[in-house]
Amino acid sequence: MTLPEGGVSVNAASRAAFLLLKNENRPDPGRAQIADLRINGNIRAKEVLVIAPDGSQIGTKKIEEAIWLADQLGLDLVEVAPEARPPVCKIMDFGKHKYEQSVRDREARKKQTRTVIKEIRLKPRIGDHDYTMFLNRSLKFLSEGDKLKVTVRFRGRENERPELGLNLIGRLVGDLGDYVTLEQHPAKDGRSMTAVLAPTALAKTIVIHHKSDPIEDSEDTSDPIADSEDAVSDEIDDTESE
Repeated sequence: MTLPEGGVSVNAASRAAFLLLKNENRPDPGRAQIADLRINGNIRAKEVLVIAPDGSQIGTKKIEEAIWLADQLGLDLVEVAPEARPPVCKIMDFGKHKYEQSVRDREARKKQTRTVIKEIRLKPRIGDHDYTMFLNRSLKFLSEGDKLKVTVRFRGRENERPELGLNLIGRLVGDLGDYVTLEQHPAKDGRSMTAVLAPTALAKTIVIHHKSDPIEDSEDTSDPIADSEDAVSDEIDDTESE
C-alpha cells in the first residue's frame, strides 16, 4: 500500500472520515466545531478525499473538481477532517447540517443536570424575624433544586466563639429537616464559617407560602438586612467590651 505525503493512507483517512461521520452525534473534544468548518472555496487543501452525501467514498480529487461535484448536486463541500492526509471533505447541505446539529446540541443541553449553588449570609446572633426570612429563602432555593451555601460571618469577639456559627448552622439544618442533606460540614476560614447543603428528593414538594417575603424578589447573595444586623452586632460588641 502506497502512503501519500504525511504518512497516512487514503484508506486510513477514509476510515477516519467514516468513524467521524458515523459518530457525529457524540461529543468529541478533538472534533472541529461547526463554526470552524471550512466549506467550498474556503478549503485550503489542493487535494481532498471526497465523501458522498450517503457516506460512500468517492476518492481523492483536486479541490476544484470536488467543489464542482458538490455544485452539480446543489450541495456544499465541507471539510470535516482537516487534520487527515489528505483532508476529508463531505458533500452535504451545510445549512441543513448546521440546523440539525443545533437541534442535537439543544437536546443534549436539556438532558444535562445544571448544578446551581445559592448562598445565604448570616451573622451569629441573628434575630428570630430575620432568621425566619432566611429560612424561607433557603426553602425557596431548595424547592428549585439548588444547593445552598450557608456562610456565617463573625465580627469582633464573635470570631473567638466558633460555636456560635456551629449552633446557627445546626439550627438551620434542623429546621430544614428532611429537605436537605449536609454535603459539606461546617468549616471555619478566617472570620467566616461555611457549610453546603444539598436538596433531597422531598425538597421538590416544598410549597412557599410567604410569597410576599421581600428578600425572595432578589437573586443576589448580598445581605438584605445588613443594616439591621450591623446594629445588632454593634450592640453585641459594645456589651462584650464592657
